[in-house]
Amino acid sequence: MTKVEVVQLLVSPAHRFAGRPADGPSAGSADELRHRAEVRAGLGLVGDRYFGQRVHRDAAVTIMAVENLPFDITPSIDLLQTRRNILLRGVDVDSLVGSTITLDCGAGPVTFVLNRPARPCAWMDVTIGPGAQRALRGKGGVRSTPLTDGVLAVGEAAFRVVAEPHAGQ
Repeated sequence: MTKVEVVQLLVSPAHRFAGRPADGPSAGSADELRHRAEVRAGLGLVGDRYFGQRVHRDAAVTIMAVENLPFDITPSIDLLQTRRNILLRGVDVDSLVGSTITLDCGAGPVTFVLNRPARPCAWMDVTIGPGAQRALRGKGGVRSTPLTDGVLAVGEAAFRVVAEPHAGQ
């Protein structure tokens, strides 16, 4: 078990990066950043744009490491710009693709399978700044599926890898 920090949680009911990046993102609601988020197995974060979306079941929740954010481009960068759901400090989630992990914020462990990398797109250069897409290559976070119900909260948490990737992943 590793002690980590849940830095931010983003639950966004609307997809803000639609259309061409040159047109800019659509407006978001003021309450997208949350202090706590409810997780439902196989469905995602309650209230999020990808919750229960069949096509996004293997990518319903995106977890990212704060250490990988390009603060040299934008010092105030956060989940509002990257549109990832969970921002962690203290673990390199990008190196754990294929693993099953638990995250316990004090209300019991929530289990996720880390399915695939979240590849940064051209929107990163618009929302963060020029060069952000390149800076985030290989460290844009991990798309995951929640395997259990639970509650996540900003603050200290326990992180554990419960299953390593299978050979060939």
